[in-house]
Amino acid sequence: MTKSVIDYFDQAVERFADRPCVDFLDKKYTYGEIAELVDRAAKGFQQLGVKKGSKVGICLPNTPYFVVCYYAILKVGGTVVNYNPLYVERELAYQIEDSQTEIMITLDLKQIFPKVEKCLETTCLQRIIVCSMSEVLPSVKSVLFNVLKRSELVDFNRDPAHLSFTRLANTDGAYNAVKTLDEDLAVLQYTGGTTGRPKGAMLTHANIAANTHQVRHAMPPIVEGEECMLGVLPFFHVFAMTVVMNLGISIGAELVLLPRFELQQLLKTLSKKQATLVPGVPTIYTAINGASDLAKYDLSSIKFCISGGAPLPVEVKSDFERLTGCTVVEGYGLTEASPVATVNPPTGEIKAGSIGLPLIDTKVSIRNPDNPKIEMAQGEKGEIVIEGSQVMAGYWQRPEATENTVIDGRLHTGDIGYMDEEGYIFIVDRIKDLILCSGYNVYPREIEEAIYLHERVAECIVIGIEDEHRGQAPKAFVKLVEGEEGLTADELKAFLKDKLSRIEMPKEIEMRDELPKTMVGKLSKKELVEEERAKKTA
Repeated sequence: MTKSVIDYFDQAVERFADRPCVDFLDKKYTYGEIAELVDRAAKGFQQLGVKKGSKVGICLPNTPYFVVCYYAILKVGGTVVNYNPLYVERELAYQIEDSQTEIMITLDLKQIFPKVEKCLETTCLQRIIVCSMSEVLPSVKSVLFNVLKRSELVDFNRDPAHLSFTRLANTDGAYNAVKTLDEDLAVLQYTGGTTGRPKGAMLTHANIAANTHQVRHAMPPIVEGEECMLGVLPFFHVFAMTVVMNLGISIGAELVLLPRFELQQLLKTLSKKQATLVPGVPTIYTAINGASDLAKYDLSSIKFCISGGAPLPVEVKSDFERLTGCTVVEGYGLTEASPVATVNPPTGEIKAGSIGLPLIDTKVSIRNPDNPKIEMAQGEKGEIVIEGSQVMAGYWQRPEATENTVIDGRLHTGDIGYMDEEGYIFIVDRIKDLILCSGYNVYPREIEEAIYLHERVAECIVIGIEDEHRGQAPKAFVKLVEGEEGLTADELKAFLKDKLSRIEMPKEIEMRDELPKTMVGKLSKKELVEEERAKKTA
């Protein structure tokens, strides 16, 4: 098995140099052209001092820059740190400091660049690579963008702390090859939960290459060098990084990139580009099912869809398959597994509500949550535990958290489930309080910390509630400082606008005189979760 995603990339370039590699809003790049940009950027990074151990952040939506910079960083031995461009400044600053990111790559757009630039003054960040949006658009669109969207662009200082991507890549491409080892750190992918700040999952070259191979093995028959992969899921998310970008490159697919999800643009793209592989989250399939003008789009080219990031409702799956004629299978994983661990077989039996069977070279067991050495009997509920070459090396600078999560080489997921007599796995509950919102991990503690920044807030609890469109959404319960009554939910949301991303903004905020607590005085979520569950069943 290939041990590095760099090898996958190089082999695809060798085999498919003249084939389309990236299509971004109708501007196409062949595998050979992308490879040339990768090599030129790789030398540019080396000239900036990037080497083994260097942390380079990518804070970009899906654009050709993401693909080029990702492989260029890895080629010179650096570690990619993925950043969500929707993060607010304080979230970016925390991750920069925690990961020790030295260089950040971002776009010259007002909604992203100013947040990153402020971190030059407040964090260990030393330099920003600024990518030009207009330079990756087709010529006509580029002219129109510069004329009509000029107000959305930023100008930046030409000094040692700021460098355009054009200057970075203005090299002869003759970088010094760096030999990477299986155990070398390739990506720091941040994840978290309610028990602490987001943590950097250390994904090695071997982890990511293994999961790329495992997912490829689980796919139906495909024709290498002929597939068209839709890239609407953001590459900074581990699911898209592996299942869209790395998998797509490994099979010589054309990656059709969209910078964000917008239903009409998505449908037009699927129809025009005749995409064959469409990874997505349930929210996307639900939106397509509900499109009023779906009949006018030709979706017959789609062979296969893999759904991840959140539970896939059975009715969403069946409706999508009926409307498109393709197969949708649900997979399961988590950041710490690079991320895929199980998937329903595309050509075998798919059981309603199941997350499927383990990938090759993956063992899933159900263990006693109180004593992980005890494996539960078939059909009994317990914690889902994963063993395999895709399991992370640990959490960055969090030895205690690593010891609590990876025990005897087994990854403890925090999810409760069971296995039936045929090996299919079913999730029944979550130990962690993580909120899965449109396929994104939303961390209640991050929202709570933002709410606590308001001087009139005494206590708050954030939980996930059911949401028809997004699967789950955050809801906040707030107790005000005594004598400070009068703050409304709308006023608090206005206060949070620049402190939380849109996906993190509570769908509901409920003011309470008191919040539930445990016997020792800790705020308790379980009573509120039960209240919301009771409302749904009433």
